[in-house]
Parts: sequence; structure tokens; C-alpha cells
Amino acid sequence: MNSDASDGPVRIGVLGAARIAEAFVAAVRGSTALEVTAIASRDPDLAARFAQAHGIARALGSYEALLADPAIDAIYNPLPNALHGPWSIRAAEAGKHVLCEKPLAATAAEAEAMFAAAARCGVVLVEAFPYRAQPHAARLRELVAGGAIGRPTLVHASFGFPLTRADDVRLDPGLGGGALYDLGTYCVSLVNLIAPGRPARVQAFADWHPAGVDRALVASLAFASGLLAQISCSFDTAVHRHARIVGTEGTLDTGFPNNPPLDRPVVLELRRGATREAIEVAPLSGLRAEAESFAAAIRHGAGRWTGATPTESIDIAATLEAILASARTGAATIIQANPGGPCETDQRAAIACPKP
Repeated sequence: MNSDASDGPVRIGVLGAARIAEAFVAAVRGSTALEVTAIASRDPDLAARFAQAHGIARALGSYEALLADPAIDAIYNPLPNALHGPWSIRAAEAGKHVLCEKPLAATAAEAEAMFAAAARCGVVLVEAFPYRAQPHAARLRELVAGGAIGRPTLVHASFGFPLTRADDVRLDPGLGGGALYDLGTYCVSLVNLIAPGRPARVQAFADWHPAGVDRALVASLAFASGLLAQISCSFDTAVHRHARIVGTEGTLDTGFPNNPPLDRPVVLELRRGATREAIEVAPLSGLRAEAESFAAAIRHGAGRWTGATPTESIDIAATLEAILASARTGAATIIQANPGGPCETDQRAAIACPKP
């Protein structure tokens, strides 16, 4: 592992030149906590153009070269979904900390294997949900935990936009495409924020794209506590992103945005009977906030990470896996409780275990 005791910025390398990688590099530019110092692509010319366009010092012509580079402390992995697990594990085995785009994994077993590799290799591995790194997510959690709406009983979360490019990687079943694993991941994560753990049972229905992935999907989730949740996601709707948490005494509405406009506050709407209150929270770039939280976890300890914990990420993966299985079969899916094991730890922020 690289010299994480340093007080300097964490040196990050980016795997691939995806569009989200461009947004990430732009968001963290100027940060004193971390610096993107290298970009790798399987196309050396593409890597060189990306580096020149975004002011990155070095361009590498393979992912392997980036992982072998001793001048890199950490990796940002925005590769297609099916490549999150394999390349995050390879990065961990190369001694690199990993900030992996959502969804962390296609299955709970894959997520567990990823965290086990991180623990074995003594690196931090976290899943990127930009909205969770922002003040509005923390405030939402505080309001619910503090009883602002009474006992939560229902959660509704929906996210959609029109996907018009026929060659979009998100329509490729071989790369983990589909609305659920792109947009629905955020909805499941939001439900997990309110109701930690796995639902006991899910039932899902989907509209299937000719390519073989879900173009739109709805799912109902039932928790052992009695809380019920519904999620919907679609590549065939107008742009929308909204969640409502309903309790015994009120409701909370949120857009749970990743990167809200910075010129106005994010608003959470609290309703109790006839009373409505707009709760204003300062906006942040979610991409930058999560990246700086990741850097803090590397430099100062796992407790500095503000996003999904290992247990939460594994539970989210298990829920996504069950939802997709239900949509494909048309049957309700029972989810097994997390049996524990090497990833069921008390480190509720990130795994950064010493090497055995």
C-alpha cells in the first residue's frame, strides 16, 4: 500500500474515460484533499486526449499500467457496471484504495468478495452515491431519526429520464445495463437510508428493452419491521427524481439530488397535518463531497467516510439482485438476512483493515 500517512493530497487515478469520469475530474479540480494525477484507457489516444482536455498530468494506455503505478494512492472506478467488481478487486490487490461508482456489484456475493479483498489488502473500498455525501442527506436522516414524521411506515422513491442513444452502454446486458442498476440503485439506496437492512420480500415488474435489459421497472419492498417501500425507475420518462417518506405523524419530500445547483439551497419539505415547513440545506457538489470524504477516510480513518457503509452496500446489492430476479420471473423474491462473516463488521464507514 502507498504512503497514506502523508499530509498531501490523495493521488487518484481514473479507470476509463467515461462521461461520468469527466464530471468527476471537473468536480474535484482545485481540491486540496485529492488530486487526479492519471487517467487510463484501453485506447492510448483517448487517454491522451482526455488528459490534455482536463489538465491531467499523465495518460496511460491500460488499466494494468495504472494499477501498477506506485505514484497512485487510489482509484476512481467509473467503468460499466459489470466491470466494477473485477477491477475494484484488482485495484485492491495492487494496494490501491477504491472509490467505486454505484452499483458496487451485481450481487451480494460479489459485493462481499470486494470488501473481503479490501480488508485482506488493507485498503479502503467505498461505493459512490454523491447525494449521500451532502448535508441534505444527513439532515434527512436526522429528521427521520428524531421523530419529525413519527414512525416511518412508507417510502416512495422514483428516478427517470429519457435515454435516446441506441448505443448507450446502459442498454448493454453484457455490461450490467438496465434502468434498475443505473437509476434504481439510487432509489434502493434512499430506501436503505431510511430503513437500514434488507427487505424480507420484494415483488417487481419491468418493461423490457429489445436489447434484453429493463427499460422501466417498479418494485415493492416489504421489511420485517412492517415498513413498506416502492421504487420506480425508467429510461422512458421525463426527467424526474423524487422521494417521499411517510410516517405516522407527517411526511418528508426530497429530490435527493447528486449535484444540485450551487446558487440556491436544497429544500426538504416537511408536512405535519396542515403545517408545511420548507427546510433549507446548503448545496454541495456531491461528486466533490464524496471524493473528499473518501480522501479523509484514507488519511484519517474509516470513520470520516460519510457514505454507504460496507454492510449497507452489501444489503443494497442483495436488494437489487432480488428485485431483478423478481422482475425476470414475475414471482415475489424472499431475501435472506445477512448471515454475517468477514464483511459484517463494526466499521460502519469503510473497511481499512491491516494486512494479515
